[in-house]
Amino acid sequence: MTIRFALCALVLWAGTLLPAGAQVIPPPMKQAPAGPKADVGAPVPTTAQESARSEDLITDTKVLRQIDSMRRANTSRLEEIQTELLTLKSTSADKRRERELVAELGTLRQVDSLRKARSRRYIDSLKVNAKGFPVAPHNDTLFYVYTRLGPFSPQERAQLTEEKIKRLEKAVFFSPDSLRIYPSEQSTDLMYGEQVLQSISENDALWHNVSRDSLARQHRQRIITAIQAYKQQNSLLNIAKEIGLTLLVLIVLFFTVKYIIAFFRWVSLKLVAKEGTWFRGIKFGNYEFFNEQRQLSAVLLLLTVLKWVVVLLAIYLVLPVVFSIFPGTQDIADTLLGYVFNPLKRIALAFWSYLPNLFTIVVIVTVFRYVLKAVYSIKEEIRAGNLTIDGFYPDWANPTYQIVRILVWAFALIVIFPYLPGSDSPVFQGVSVFLGFLLTFGSAGSLSNIVAGLVLTYMRAYKIGDRVKIGDVTGDIVEKTLLVTRIRTIKNEEITIPNSSVMSSYTTNYSTVAPTLGLIMHTGVTIGYDVPWPQVHQLLLAAAVDAEVLTEPAPFVLQTSLDDWYVAYELNFYTHAANRQAGIYSRIHQNIQDRFNEAGVEIMSPHYRAMRDGSQTTIPVSYLPKDYEAPKFRVENSEEGQTK
Repeated sequence: MTIRFALCALVLWAGTLLPAGAQVIPPPMKQAPAGPKADVGAPVPTTAQESARSEDLITDTKVLRQIDSMRRANTSRLEEIQTELLTLKSTSADKRRERELVAELGTLRQVDSLRKARSRRYIDSLKVNAKGFPVAPHNDTLFYVYTRLGPFSPQERAQLTEEKIKRLEKAVFFSPDSLRIYPSEQSTDLMYGEQVLQSISENDALWHNVSRDSLARQHRQRIITAIQAYKQQNSLLNIAKEIGLTLLVLIVLFFTVKYIIAFFRWVSLKLVAKEGTWFRGIKFGNYEFFNEQRQLSAVLLLLTVLKWVVVLLAIYLVLPVVFSIFPGTQDIADTLLGYVFNPLKRIALAFWSYLPNLFTIVVIVTVFRYVLKAVYSIKEEIRAGNLTIDGFYPDWANPTYQIVRILVWAFALIVIFPYLPGSDSPVFQGVSVFLGFLLTFGSAGSLSNIVAGLVLTYMRAYKIGDRVKIGDVTGDIVEKTLLVTRIRTIKNEEITIPNSSVMSSYTTNYSTVAPTLGLIMHTGVTIGYDVPWPQVHQLLLAAAVDAEVLTEPAPFVLQTSLDDWYVAYELNFYTHAANRQAGIYSRIHQNIQDRFNEAGVEIMSPHYRAMRDGSQTTIPVSYLPKDYEAPKFRVENSEEGQTK
């Protein structure tokens, strides 16, 4: 019973150190490199990073040593049990003790098997997560160093081993047999002559789950292979081959550039020969943007630019080939090729990654386009009068559609914005905000005009073609936009008025009711009190005859004032032609002159008549009687009662 209790306690102790399953949680480590190739372009870690990395490796090594200590303890106990069993079997005594030892042996083997499986999983997790320091003499990693040895950190050990390998590469009489393995109690040393290249400790072996000697043999073979490859690459024969290959590449480049230049020269001569047929100039309307000679010169210039671009591209692509021939300059070749292919690769990958968002944007734009088409068809029906909505006038259809269109595309832009490339970039967002500020502060006046234009549209103050008076400007509306209103006067002067000014001024519209009720036009004359007012009324009504003047409603006359010397009469008449007022007024004034002259009524101020006794009348001679004579001057003497 005592032995069984001890075995159970041992199992529980082992389970405490290594929990079942994959519950062993290794210390937090950084991701290991994907392959044996060292990351040349990776940034050099800072001292703090290297220190933390070394501490993590030390912690993992301590755990491995604890696991190894358990393994050695179990192995020692197994050996003791097996030895005691052999002794008991040879003496054939104490069968009970033999059964207890067999039971304990089975339990220990079961615990050891479980320990090995869990240890293997833990070591594998450390290998995946841990990031050692590479030994890479020429950016080609031979192996990694994970553990500290004496006062040397893992990084220092890797750097020292790398420097010693480089010195061996430069040795003229390097002999692989001279690189030997010397085991000792604490470590296994790789030595070349009297120089120690690397000391492999028990911790190093634990990291690779092999013995020290096995790990030393692996490192020795890799070092020998790397040194031999370096010497072969830098041998005189190999250098001669590389120089010859370089000359061949340069000769090919020379002839390539030569034939490229010859090809472009041939193309240029062909283009010059086709000057009269292929090149006939480019016109935009009546303006000749390019004549034949200019067009040919522009094409030849573009051809010259293309020629040198192709030549430089050929040279640039050949340079990596030249540099890749020599081992010492292969990094330059990779860098030069990277300048071209890395951006292309990033662009291609970015485009491929962006395709789902691009398809989403296409779908969103398509949906909104069909929505606008539906709104446009409704707008056309309202504008044509086929669809009537109470309180919504047909002339509101176009501006309302434009507003709806802006709102729809604005909403579409809001929906699309998260799918745009770089929309989550702080720079993109900062530029967007900056442009928003510029638009807001730079278009303050324009926004007021836009708001005024919208108000004027829905106020229906005027429409295209109306005769209006805005402020002191009279004319016909030829254009109205969200920003300005354009008026053409009767003198063909086109005046542009900002909508904000229209809103702040009064507007007189002569055309609103002219087609239905008729516009009342009026003009006035002043006649002295000596002419009877019925006669003046009759003459004015007789003068209100014109093709543009309506007979129904009939014209009428108003006496607007009784002044000191004359009476003010106003002739009013109706017309539908609000846009032809100037011509109508001119013809009506002619008629008034004719009617009054025919009736012998002077249209002039009585002030002048009271002072011109004996003067010729102002009525035209054609309207005067044939026997008309100007009156004589009369002088009366009131005292004598005679007239002289």
